[in-house]
Amino acid sequence: MIFTDDTVAALEFMAALADTVPEASESGDDELATIAQLDDMIDAWRYSGRHDGDDAELAEVRAARTRLRTVWALPRDELAGAVNDILDEANALPHLVRHDGADWHIHATSPDAPLAERMLVEAAMALVDVVRADETRRLRECDADDCEGVYVDLSKNASRRYCSTRCGNRMAARAHRARAS
Repeated sequence: MIFTDDTVAALEFMAALADTVPEASESGDDELATIAQLDDMIDAWRYSGRHDGDDAELAEVRAARTRLRTVWALPRDELAGAVNDILDEANALPHLVRHDGADWHIHATSPDAPLAERMLVEAAMALVDVVRADETRRLRECDADDCEGVYVDLSKNASRRYCSTRCGNRMAARAHRARAS
């Protein structure tokens, strides 16, 4: 195991949120354009705590998505600085919690904090583990030439190249066609 379960979940959520932009989404559309889409994402990822369900919250989450896409590929030292900035801005104070059937894990904000702030802080807390383990190479960008998706490479030897099987298959088919012609 490279990271704890809650770190993996936070990193995977971070990638899923980042991949809702049109250039990375499976649909090719902005998959976080409406409050209903945000509601679906919150339900699917079982996000607890405050959820206002209004346009202001959607705008804040979209801004958080942009920020997380920016920090995803930063070199380790710059990533550490970006993580510290996020934690400082939120006045994050880590504490252990247990809720909704999940065992003890770390939260660093109040459940009443705005959703976007909680998303940023949870991502930052997971990135703390990535930086401490010197595993930034596991925060990857898809190698497909027509995809800007991001993903967490949890493979044993950090050799995964594509964000999804779909991208891997598409690139393999292109390579096959190129060899055949």
